[in-house]
Amino acid sequence: MTGLIHDRPRRMPLRMACDALVVNRSTYYRRQRCAKQAHQARFSRTHSVQPRALKPFERQRVLNTLQSDLYQDQPPAQVYYALLSRGQYLCSISTMHRLLRANRQNGERRRQRPAQHHAIPRLLADKPNAVWTWDVTKLPTVRRGEYLSLYVVMDLYSRFVLAWMLSRKENSALAQQLMSEATTRYRIAAGQLTIHQDRGSPMIAKSYLEMLGDMDVTASHSRPRVSNDNPFSESGFKTLKYQPDYPGRFDDYQHADHWCARYFEWYNFEHQHSGLAGFTAEQVFTKRYLHLAKQRQQALHRQYADHPERFVNGVPKVALPPAQVAINPILQENGLIDTTAPVNFPTLAAARRQPIRSLSIG
Repeated sequence: MTGLIHDRPRRMPLRMACDALVVNRSTYYRRQRCAKQAHQARFSRTHSVQPRALKPFERQRVLNTLQSDLYQDQPPAQVYYALLSRGQYLCSISTMHRLLRANRQNGERRRQRPAQHHAIPRLLADKPNAVWTWDVTKLPTVRRGEYLSLYVVMDLYSRFVLAWMLSRKENSALAQQLMSEATTRYRIAAGQLTIHQDRGSPMIAKSYLEMLGDMDVTASHSRPRVSNDNPFSESGFKTLKYQPDYPGRFDDYQHADHWCARYFEWYNFEHQHSGLAGFTAEQVFTKRYLHLAKQRQQALHRQYADHPERFVNGVPKVALPPAQVAINPILQENGLIDTTAPVNFPTLAAARRQPIRSLSIG
């Protein structure tokens, strides 16, 4: 149909030819355009034979050279210059790459370490001393390039800072001392505890992991280059460094040691933690928050009795800390663990009897 319109008499208008054959003019134009595009694609540079291209036997000779025992482990650039130094020229470097790519032989040709796959750490704490998380942060001093290492061990369930240590260096021996002292202080039983950490050199040292194994403590590690696998320790360090009185740079070791001692005392016993429904870490660690929650609820009841019009949603209820705290949790339909179930929690006296602060190593 399109051919008849195209071969119409020269003096016949296109409109008349289309009307006679009952063809819309836009249809004719579209078919002409498609035919032109197909013709151009057939003779495009991509699909046409290049007169300067290598002959089939020349391409095979290049592939045989690249696959030979002498050059099979070398990149095209090395092969090109090696052959050129011997007075041989087969083709350009880009052509070598193109031939290898066409034969699916491009990419790294040397032996590579297989890809490493690390399991996602999934931790769940429903009571104190079930999961600990710890990390090390650097505290800068006024001397350029000089930093102090602050080790902090935190209980995942309550955010209670169990032990901390300030040092001028960071190594596995100090990590062993810190964990040995902390597990002894809180009387950790065999098989009770999981310690979560990232993959810093003190955390993956063989001697450190062997010590945890001897104590029957489970070691958990973050995935490489995944910053949110240890979120609670990182959040704790942000709270520390965003304090209004944080000096930014410490004068010396004694200055940093004194400031950290005051900070962790405040953090454990005075800081109303937003992640714990406004309770302190010590109150959740010792389960004193249950008694305090009743006092808060009574205050809300009294206020509701006096001014019920101010509470449009009815009687207000005191928010409680989460019954379960998890790292990379799997969402399930199961309900949360009952926080009123009898659990052997540490007492406030026990928490205060032992110093919060671990030994500070200069």
